[in-house]
Amino acid sequence: MSKAVVVVPTYNEIENIERLLRTIFSLQREFHVLVVDDNSPDGTAAVVTANFEKYENKLFLLNRPQKCGLGTAYIAGFKWALENNYDYIFEMDADFSHNPNDLIRLYNACQKDGNDLAIGSRYVTGVNVVNWPMSRVLLSWLASKYVRFVMGMKVYDTTAGFICYKRNVLQKINLDNIRFVGYAFQIEMKFKAHISKFKIKEVPVIFTDRTKGESKMSSGIISEAIFGVIAMKFKSAFNRKKFNESSFN
Repeated sequence: MSKAVVVVPTYNEIENIERLLRTIFSLQREFHVLVVDDNSPDGTAAVVTANFEKYENKLFLLNRPQKCGLGTAYIAGFKWALENNYDYIFEMDADFSHNPNDLIRLYNACQKDGNDLAIGSRYVTGVNVVNWPMSRVLLSWLASKYVRFVMGMKVYDTTAGFICYKRNVLQKINLDNIRFVGYAFQIEMKFKAHISKFKIKEVPVIFTDRTKGESKMSSGIISEAIFGVIAMKFKSAFNRKKFNESSFN
């Protein structure tokens, strides 16, 4: 059995999901895939199910009754991965904005180099983003700079969603107490790993905006990221132990 599983949340990703699965399962290192689908009306889950026989004991599906937010989808996937005894747990988008070939580089950063958390980073070596309008690049880059300053983290891409976690990181973080569901979810997870003194490594990657399907970005998600960090910072400052104590083993 593979020790590594890739958690992929989906909502209306029928144009991407089969190609993504084919690409991941063709990598030289073996990865399993858990698709967490929020009842996509376009039939994404049916495509995954149709591939069960082809990728027997490698491909899994977690069906959720409705769209409940990216953060909750990842948390559901992380809990499933812990319960099924995976040692390396990844998160990535379904739309090829994250290059599946970089999964191996993130895995090696944890398994070979001894890091607890490896982040596929757009900004650690400059700005490595393709097909975004300049306004969105600036918004994302400035948001990460802002979060880095406010939270005191030595992480350049604080909202990155392409990550490898070692099992012990997700066991330590109290997944039931994660508050945010959008970009701020990514910040909260990194911040909790940071204050727990886990070893974090940023691996430079090229982020390419989706060419198929529709973006899930919204102004509410951006606002959550910008204003939510202040609440996180104050909460952790006043009661750090309670902020990061674990209840999931």
